[in-house]
Amino acid sequence: LIMPLAMWKWTCLVSHLLLSTTVSPLGRQQPPHPKRPFLTFTGEQAEGNFNHLVVDERTGHIYLGAVNRIYKLSSDLKVLVTHETGPDDDNPKCYPPRIVQTCNEPLTPTNNINKMLLIDYKENRLIACGSLYQGICKLLRLDDLFKLGEPFHKKEHYLSGVNESGSVFGVIVSYSNMDDKLFIATAVDGKPEYFPTISSRKLTKNSEADGMFAYVFHDEFVASMIKIPSDTFTIIPDFDIYYIYGFSSGNFVYFLTLQPEMISPPGSTTKEQVYTSKLVRLCKEDTAFNSYVEVPIGCEKNGVEYRLLQAAYLSKAGAILARSLDVGPEDDILFTVFSKGQKRKMKSLDESALCIFVLKNINDRIKDRLQSCYRGEGTLDLAWLKVKDIPCSSALLTIDDNFCGLDMNAPLGVSSMVRGLPIFTEDGDRMTSVIAYVYKNHSLAFVGTKSGKLKK
Repeated sequence: LIMPLAMWKWTCLVSHLLLSTTVSPLGRQQPPHPKRPFLTFTGEQAEGNFNHLVVDERTGHIYLGAVNRIYKLSSDLKVLVTHETGPDDDNPKCYPPRIVQTCNEPLTPTNNINKMLLIDYKENRLIACGSLYQGICKLLRLDDLFKLGEPFHKKEHYLSGVNESGSVFGVIVSYSNMDDKLFIATAVDGKPEYFPTISSRKLTKNSEADGMFAYVFHDEFVASMIKIPSDTFTIIPDFDIYYIYGFSSGNFVYFLTLQPEMISPPGSTTKEQVYTSKLVRLCKEDTAFNSYVEVPIGCEKNGVEYRLLQAAYLSKAGAILARSLDVGPEDDILFTVFSKGQKRKMKSLDESALCIFVLKNINDRIKDRLQSCYRGEGTLDLAWLKVKDIPCSSALLTIDDNFCGLDMNAPLGVSSMVRGLPIFTEDGDRMTSVIAYVYKNHSLAFVGTKSGKLKK
């Protein structure tokens, strides 16, 4: 099994993985590799689950976000530093948190679940966001996990009220001559008046600066954010947008989401709730978020639809895969895992599919949609903003690959689904995670399953 050292240890850390039987290019099953010892790390049992993990691509050091702890590990999984993040007295109904003003709700010792872990390479620090106090983030020095800052004085410092580890996704956009930006996407858990579902924040050089995590732009009418309207919850009471993955590519930032919709089944007069997987795209430089576009994505094989997104990973095509897809070897490819159907978000079916998308093809579909809308064709078609029937407005302008929107025809939805190319299906042991990379012109994918197996 050929694998970069850091990636090998990354897979070993998460759980005791068993190598599954591999399939040769001709479809013949090969015997499993002989068992070999795994390097493992076990935290204190009282802490519960590990939540997030990042690897420093320069040093190979591993940063692990757990309940009430941040660990720094060596590349052979030895503990180098530990930083405690909780527990502390809190109540999720306190907003603003009691560290800012007195709260009348009863306070109880509360665990701090790590919700986001990002390496800010430019400033040599770790951004570690937890569940305490409506989503406060700490900025820790990479070398020794010394706390450089913990902004909590303004409402912008509370990033998410959801107390689950998979509820927040962040993407850093870095610049050489100015402060970086942090795009934050989060489930809002019924609190749209408090938390934008997507926003862009300032990452100041000084970790204790007043402007840390402030919106990139904010005035009386416009801000660098998208908020879910409160009246959306009257139609779908448990509405939320769940963010599965995020990345930047070219001039854009992307998030892959799962969100509920009400649809009318064929031949039925009543509506039912289903989940739709969508890709969301924003321009990196769009301070007013006029470039917001979302497009449904899914997969189908042998008449079976796979629509519930489980995991995703951005990689390059590599020379061999690129030839079969008619793209360049450096083109961006999205490896995605979907489970069957689109109704059971919390209890996904075990049938799942590994599918690939060419990012350029998705962008081409978005450009076509933008061009048609600015010709005045169709409606904005974004159900969760209750603007599904607002007609597109025509405007005489050229829309190229890098068009970033105007204060019209936004936010915009694409109605037709972009279908991925299914390359592998699993009927019994649901695929739950994926990573990929290129090795000697081959594009390789590693998939983790519900039962803890690793498929290459």
